[in-house]
Amino acid sequence: MSETVAATLRVRMAQKDAHYGGNLVDGARILQLFGDVVTEITVRMDGDEGLLSGYSEIEFKTPVYIGDYIEVSARLVGRSRLRRVVEFTARKYIAARYEQGATRAELLGEPVVVCRAVGTAVVPRDAARRRPAGTGGTAHADVSRAE
Repeated sequence: MSETVAATLRVRMAQKDAHYGGNLVDGARILQLFGDVVTEITVRMDGDEGLLSGYSEIEFKTPVYIGDYIEVSARLVGRSRLRRVVEFTARKYIAARYEQGATRAELLGEPVVVCRAVGTAVVPRDAARRRPAGTGGTAHADVSRAE
């Protein structure tokens, strides 16, 4: 691809995100955030929200807890006429340290990867564009998947 198409979102995991004992956040919450960033990519490229149709890989690397700040990013790595293949990464930037006090947290020296994935989004046939809106160059590379 001649041009990088990417999106990033940073959020704090809230009490409502806790799903398991010990204030552990469900991995599905991270996947929901991946859905949000891939939507930005398909809107930017095609003017349509598209639909995340599936993941070919998902790897959860470390737990996420309420109070943690998570940054999710997505990068377009391939496309065909109707499909957009995207690599996702979720990193923890701030870790809650409630065991040290009710309002304690730590800015991590290096972000910690909590999840990686590769997914495919599809766009409706009438919305698919050959070039991203507002760019002069091409941002597409054929992928081996059939439409």
